[in-house]
Amino acid sequence: MSEDDINTEEYPPEICDCLVAFEKSLGSVDEMLKTMMSVSRSELLQKLEPLEQAKLDLVSLYTLNSMFWVYLATQGINPKEHPVKQELERIRTYMNKVKEIADKKKASKLDKGAASRFVRNALWEPNAESEHTSKTPAKGKKRK
Repeated sequence: MSEDDINTEEYPPEICDCLVAFEKSLGSVDEMLKTMMSVSRSELLQKLEPLEQAKLDLVSLYTLNSMFWVYLATQGINPKEHPVKQELERIRTYMNKVKEIADKKKASKLDKGAASRFVRNALWEPNAESEHTSKTPAKGKKRK
């Protein structure tokens, strides 16, 4: 469907623009699905790490449920009152959990050895020579 296919006399220009944009979006979804379907699922999962597998599964679930949401809306059913809404919320919760795990994985780790060396070097340790010379109070400092 292009702008030429849409009878511009029947629809206002704003709706025609939205329909053209919707068709482009559907085309890009179709291309992505063809790309994903060209590789078998087991072959794809073998190439991915467990965290990436979880992300793929969640995105697939979210996409499928979102498309069902759109289908319900086109059939005149209010998707906000349908169980698909709770399913989308549940998937979103798991997506957030996976994101937290990925963020923790990316976070810098504490090198305990380096940290202890920083602290040890930052603290002043008097050696035997300085103890003998520092027994007399320094000029300008008076003891009370």
